[in-house]
Amino acid sequence: MELDAFSVRVALGVVTVTLLMLFCTSFHRTRSPYAGWWSLALLEFMAGNAAFLLNGTSHQVWANPVGNVLVVAGAFSVWAGAKTLRDRKAKLWQLAVGPAVTAIASFLESPGNNVWSGGFVYLAMMTVGIALAAYDLWFIKSSHSQVHRALSIAAGLLAAYYLGRWVVYALEGPASYTFRTYFGPGPSALISMVLLVTVSFSMTALTSDQLIKGLRERATRDHLTGLLNRGAFLDLATTELDRLHSTGSGAAVILADLDHFKAVNDEHGHGAGDVALRAFAEACSASVRSTDLIGRYGGEEFVLFLPGATQDRAENIATEISRRMAEFPAPGGVVFPTISYGVTSSIPASADLNFMIEVADAALYSAKAQGRNRIVGADRPEAATIADEARS
Repeated sequence: MELDAFSVRVALGVVTVTLLMLFCTSFHRTRSPYAGWWSLALLEFMAGNAAFLLNGTSHQVWANPVGNVLVVAGAFSVWAGAKTLRDRKAKLWQLAVGPAVTAIASFLESPGNNVWSGGFVYLAMMTVGIALAAYDLWFIKSSHSQVHRALSIAAGLLAAYYLGRWVVYALEGPASYTFRTYFGPGPSALISMVLLVTVSFSMTALTSDQLIKGLRERATRDHLTGLLNRGAFLDLATTELDRLHSTGSGAAVILADLDHFKAVNDEHGHGAGDVALRAFAEACSASVRSTDLIGRYGGEEFVLFLPGATQDRAENIATEISRRMAEFPAPGGVVFPTISYGVTSSIPASADLNFMIEVADAALYSAKAQGRNRIVGADRPEAATIADEARS
């Protein structure tokens, strides 16, 4: 028994239009990148399947290749949406290759009298696009739900189905009984319809995760530099230091201050000052490990928490930050400020975070008193009284 491909495609079109209207509204309200890509994918699926309805008419010569291209573009749009949930972006050429290759193959195989013009490439590109989406959906880091795993499995099954279509197409051709019965336009449209509804239903949870993550980022990140704000830094560093103490490990803290920063704002404007702050933030991020914490402590003052780092290691990192800052391209006529540092480590491991910051702050004060543009460690001779002063 063969499904009527025309009827199933009409039903698929109705379902797709309904979902498209719902999720265009959702995107307009939430501005979620994933909702935007999913809405675009639905539009492409809808337009592609509408083009397929013209097969068997005089318009088939252009409608069939266009349908192939749009449906493949929809599959790659789903992949692009999945990547946004991992805070990544698909490059334009990555999204264009599949549809472009499909278009060339479709137009080269007599689309006017061949319903399956470009079918070999079309099925291969559908398999690749959906498989990529399944891969990225699986590796989403979600703290609120695991629906992305179910979606990844669903997408993986659909990719496997298209792989089966491609294999049977290559071995037996589209006119074979196996292909027409199990992998033809009717069965594939029915399966696509079920998966569209399933994915659309689950998308609400994924969009909510993305929005919650965005709100959390805004609440914990400094809007200018992208570093942790003071409150978030103190919370995370305190928790990490407690963990380190429980294992007998220590950490180092660096307080950094941009020298004569006010002069940059006064002479060149706040825009130049903002560039300097962002440059310093980038220099810090490039000099530390992914496990280290960096925060904007206030104004032009920054703080770094380095788990497991010794005093010497922390001072070397401060040197590396200054080197990178000096190499950063500055706007015309602007000279970036130098940096003063105060450095301490939790040796012995009984020191709490507040005490470490106080000691580092005292060392930073000593660095400024000595002429700025230098690193002062709490264990250096010139800062021998710092710890005692901080305790008093």
